[in-house]
Amino acid sequence: MATSGLTRAEVDYYHQNGYLLHNKQIFSPEKLAALKEIFEEQWTLVGKKLNSELDTPHFRDERLLEFLLADEVLDLIEPLIGPNIGLWSSHFICKEPLVGKATPWHEDSAYWNGRLTRFDKIVTIWLAIDHSWKENGCMRVIPGTHRHGFSEYERVNGEDHIFDSEIKDVDDTQAVYFELKPGECSLHDSRIIHGAAPNKSEYRRCGYTMRYFATDALVTKERNKNHKVWLARGKDLAGNEFVNV
Repeated sequence: MATSGLTRAEVDYYHQNGYLLHNKQIFSPEKLAALKEIFEEQWTLVGKKLNSELDTPHFRDERLLEFLLADEVLDLIEPLIGPNIGLWSSHFICKEPLVGKATPWHEDSAYWNGRLTRFDKIVTIWLAIDHSWKENGCMRVIPGTHRHGFSEYERVNGEDHIFDSEIKDVDDTQAVYFELKPGECSLHDSRIIHGAAPNKSEYRRCGYTMRYFATDALVTKERNKNHKVWLARGKDLAGNEFVNV
């Protein structure tokens, strides 16, 4: 198992808590600048609308595969889920100054329920394009909740939130805030409870999520029409239909 990206202590911390802050640069300054340029292009094309407009941008712009399939990224993923890695999705998430809506408490796995056969080895890297900190609504998690199973949800006001449902009765006094400088990242388990406050600051908050799964999970064909997955590293174990690179 590759360990060049993370120490044994970091791997243990991730499995215990469901997340890890990686306050180190993943990419070179030049490569990060290139990624930011792609984001700015796409953000302008959609008129700087809600982040849902920028789901799976690599489907439209395969330049992003240079980042999503990069060794710098996969070397962080492999110690957590093993050597056989599929690229599940990616997403630019941007909250404009003063108007960025709150992200309700949720589990990624709840939105993907039925789309894969297991969720215990899915990792999201949240790469900061802008400085992300508490003032501009950085991501926050409830440690250890990746072991609790699916939560119960309730409706919330869609005018103030980017989703219309939220996990009930979350104790936000337990929240850990993911404060990141541009080029740094966090990693989190698909099952952990997480969210973000609205951006009421004068500073934009943008990140790029890169999501990966261990290939012993099967991507359910009937529930993933027009969704594409790539074999990022290693081999397929469950009979998935990967895009040929």
